[in-house]
Amino acid sequence: MTPDPASTATGGTGSGRTRAEVGQVVTHRRYVPYSHAHYAGNLVDGAYSLAAFGDVATEMCIRTDGDEGLFASYSSVQFLAPVRAGDVIEVSATLVRVGTRSREMDFEVRVVGRGAPERGASAAEVLDPPVVATTARGVVVVPPAG
Repeated sequence: MTPDPASTATGGTGSGRTRAEVGQVVTHRRYVPYSHAHYAGNLVDGAYSLAAFGDVATEMCIRTDGDEGLFASYSSVQFLAPVRAGDVIEVSATLVRVGTRSREMDFEVRVVGRGAPERGASAAEVLDPPVVATTARGVVVVPPAG
């Protein structure tokens, strides 16, 4: 059977190799829509950050192994500051350990922009420095190479 060319070209599991290296980072930025506000003050639930971690972990696995992978566990989750509707967040995954099939990552949500309603209905500002809102460590698994 011939390996899938797309998988081979990216070093995915079809080629029997991985490109996973400690220190690799994947980062996403997104606007938090008001439709995700669940609580007073337009607060967004913590599950929003966890879903974002799943998204960056998926991209990491695609880049390193040519497969979306599956989230196996979190060993730590810390909610450090609120995420609000109207925020612009930056979500990152950093590869900290590479096993045969497991990939351990550190995750972080940073609020890089926030609405400033006291200045006007659509006013907003860039936060410098960004506010670290959520951190976690998690493990994903990928299919065996071969």
